[in-house]
Amino acid sequence: MLSVKSATFGSLENNCYLITDEKTNKSALIDCTEDSEKMMNFIKGADLEYILLTHGHFDHIGGVKAVFEKTGAKVLISKEDEPMLSSSKLSLAAFCGGVQNNTAAYGNVADGDVITLGESKIKVIATPGHTKGGVCYVCDNNVFTGDTMFFCSCGRTDFPGGSSQEIMQSLKKIADLKGDLTVYPGHDRFSSLDFERANNPFLNRA
Repeated sequence: MLSVKSATFGSLENNCYLITDEKTNKSALIDCTEDSEKMMNFIKGADLEYILLTHGHFDHIGGVKAVFEKTGAKVLISKEDEPMLSSSKLSLAAFCGGVQNNTAAYGNVADGDVITLGESKIKVIATPGHTKGGVCYVCDNNVFTGDTMFFCSCGRTDFPGGSSQEIMQSLKKIADLKGDLTVYPGHDRFSSLDFERANNPFLNRA
C-alpha cells in the first residue's frame, strides 16, 4: 500500500508527489520542480529511492540535480525525453531565461515497465503528446498523469515534440485503465478517472 503526499511549487504551480510504501517506508518523488530548497523540505526524512519524471520540461525537472546530490536517488525518465535533462533549449528552460544543467539519468522507463518500490509496484504507461517521451505512473488506485491530462483538460501539444494525434491516443490509454483511479496531474487540482471519463471533453473525444 502506498501513501501519497503532495505539494505545489514554483512559478508555474507544479504538483510534486512523494509516494511511500507503507510497509518499508521506501519513497519515490514524482517530478521535481526547480525550487530545490522547498523540494528538500518536502522530502525531508524520506528514504528516497527514486526520482520518477513524467517528462522533461524544465518545470518538472529543475530540482533534480539538487535532490539527487543530497539523496542519491535513482533518476528515471523515458529515453525520448532524457536529452532534456541537460538541454536548456529542449527542456524549454531557455524559453523562460533559465539554464538546464541536470545530473544524468540512472536509467530509462518505457511502456509496460514495472518499478518496485519496497513491496509496492509502479507501472509505467507511455503517454506521448505533450512531449515525445511523456509517461504516466500507475500504482494502487492512483495515476500520476504529468502534463498529459489535467482536470477536464489535457496538456499542450504546440511545444517541440508535441503531437495532438499522439496525445489523443495517450488519453485513450488513460481512459481505458480499469477502475475509478485518483488522478494526480502535473498542474491544477486532483480528480478521479470516472469524473474525467464523464466530463473531460478531450478524454471523450479520444
